[in-house]
Amino acid sequence: MTVRILLCDDHAVVRAGLRALLSSAPDIEVAGEAATGEEAIALTRKLRPDVILMDLQLGEGMDGVETTRRILAPGEDGPGEDGPGGAAPVPHILVLTTYDTDADITRAIEAGATGYLLKAERPEELFTAIHAAAEGRTVLSPPVASRVMSHLRTPRPTLTPRERDILGHLVQGLTNRDIARTLYISEATVKTHLRRIYDKLGVTTRAAAVAAAKERRLVP
Repeated sequence: MTVRILLCDDHAVVRAGLRALLSSAPDIEVAGEAATGEEAIALTRKLRPDVILMDLQLGEGMDGVETTRRILAPGEDGPGEDGPGGAAPVPHILVLTTYDTDADITRAIEAGATGYLLKAERPEELFTAIHAAAEGRTVLSPPVASRVMSHLRTPRPTLTPRERDILGHLVQGLTNRDIARTLYISEATVKTHLRRIYDKLGVTTRAAAVAAAKERRLVP
C-alpha cells in the first residue's frame, strides 16, 4: 500500500529535504506541503492524506500541537465531515521535530498524535514509522519512549493548593515580597512554602523550580 503524506514544516529547506528523502521510498508518496497550521488544515481537507508529518514549531501562527488537535477534533477543522464520498477519513499525525521535552511530548500525545519522532532518526526508521502510523500503531523515537516510560514510573509531586498558588506566581516572575503581598502572607511563610516546593520537585533554585513546573505542567 502506498502511503500518502502531507508535510507540515515552516522551513522550506526542511520540506525539500524530506520530499527528496521520501521520494526514494517506492511505497510513500508526498501529496502536498504546508508551511503553516492553517495551510495544513486546508490541505488535509483537500488532499485527504494518510499520514501528516507535523513539526511542532510553525512560525507565528498556531503551533503543531494546536494544528494536530484541530485536524483531529470532530466538528472543528478536521476532515471528519461528510463530503462527496461520504465521511472523510481522519489522517494519522506523526510528529517530526527536534524538541523532546516532557511538556512537548505530553501535549502532542494529548492532542492525538499517533507518534513522535526526532529529526535525528535514520531514514529507514522514518520510513518504518510512517507505515506504522498509517496503520494506526503508536511510534516513538527511543529517546522519547525512554522519557515517556520514566515519566510514567515517576509520580507527579503532590503540591498543596497554597504551594500551587506560590509556584504559579513564581513562574510569573514574582519576588518573594510580591508573592507575600499578593497572597496576604508573610515573606517567611513564602520562604517556608518554597523550601517544601523545592524538596518535592527535587530542585534547589527558583529557576530550576520554574523549569520543572513548566516541564511537568504543574501550573496552567
